[in-house]
Amino acid sequence: MQPSDFTEDRWGRLTRAAEGYWAFVPNPLPPALEPGWELADQVSEADRALGLLAGTARNLPNPHLLIGPFVRREAVLSSRIEGTLASLSDLFFFEAANGPAPDRPQAPDVHEVMNYVRAMEYGLERLSELPASLRLIRELHAKLMEGVRGERQAPGEFRRSQNWIGPPGCTLMEASYVPPPVPEMEDALGGFEAYLHAKSPLPPLVRLALVHYQFEAIHPFLDGNGRIGRLLISLLLCSEGLLPQPLLHLSAFFERHRDQYYGLLLDVSRRGAWLPWILFFLRGVAEQSHDAVARTKRLLDLWGEYRGKFLAARSSALLLRLVDDLFFYPVVTIPRAAERLGITHRSAALNIEKMVNAGILTEVTGRERYKVYVARRIIDLVEAQSST
Repeated sequence: MQPSDFTEDRWGRLTRAAEGYWAFVPNPLPPALEPGWELADQVSEADRALGLLAGTARNLPNPHLLIGPFVRREAVLSSRIEGTLASLSDLFFFEAANGPAPDRPQAPDVHEVMNYVRAMEYGLERLSELPASLRLIRELHAKLMEGVRGERQAPGEFRRSQNWIGPPGCTLMEASYVPPPVPEMEDALGGFEAYLHAKSPLPPLVRLALVHYQFEAIHPFLDGNGRIGRLLISLLLCSEGLLPQPLLHLSAFFERHRDQYYGLLLDVSRRGAWLPWILFFLRGVAEQSHDAVARTKRLLDLWGEYRGKFLAARSSALLLRLVDDLFFYPVVTIPRAAERLGITHRSAALNIEKMVNAGILTEVTGRERYKVYVARRIIDLVEAQSST
């Protein structure tokens, strides 16, 4: 990173370390934004789309219906931005079997993706007693990095050494971006937390765009900054009352436009180009909100179809509960069904067999023991690249 990479309009200041490399220290939020019709129009479109999704979420027949698949899809896509290879099916199978099955090799990085799910679920629960804060962010990071390749990178602790961003194998001198040195990072984090708690006249979604940039620019962890920053968006949407349930996740949009995503964040630092980044963020909110509404509608239609099969046959309420559970988690084993529904192993096996006969579940291992059943149509709808 060189001073020539930055213009006079950069969002922050450059500082030179004793070792000779340059680092960037972002200014405190918020920037002075110029209002204009383009921004107002995009804010309006994003607000409308998010409002439609919020209404859809509030009208779910079960407030927890669909949350599991949506959170897991976000975990897969956010991790994929960082280069992981695990698919949504890999993740579902890994969880259902409590680890890789004996005849199925573990997918690369699936444990890392599982940690993202655990961090998201932990954060949603923790927000009921702790506001969005540096403490919460550290706790989320500890969950994210537990037992995976970044475990030695101080999980749950802000960095005590310099990090940098650039091509694999590059040095500090060759980096495309070097975040603040530790003392400046600590000051920047203090300002970041103060902004999280401060009232703002800005539209909430614009404020979220600023928050995401600022966190990534500070880059306070040795590893996992991108995933924590994207996870924080989903948590803030819920904690600030913009959504009642975590149905909107932006990683699908960021992953589709990965180069633009990284480039626009860097342009804020280098040129103070806030408007292109904010417009991009708002477009992501609008597109992913429409996608989530369409995806939710298709899943609810399928839920109604499956329940209708058993209502028409006057089946037991237990089968209806199992249908509901599949829309929270569409891969199941007999022990898992027995545990989740509070029934005997035999009862779980009999009811799963009825679902197989109804064409809802398919056994995918071909084994006599440790069978795994998949609701393939549910997974296909969740995993589809787009539902709009």
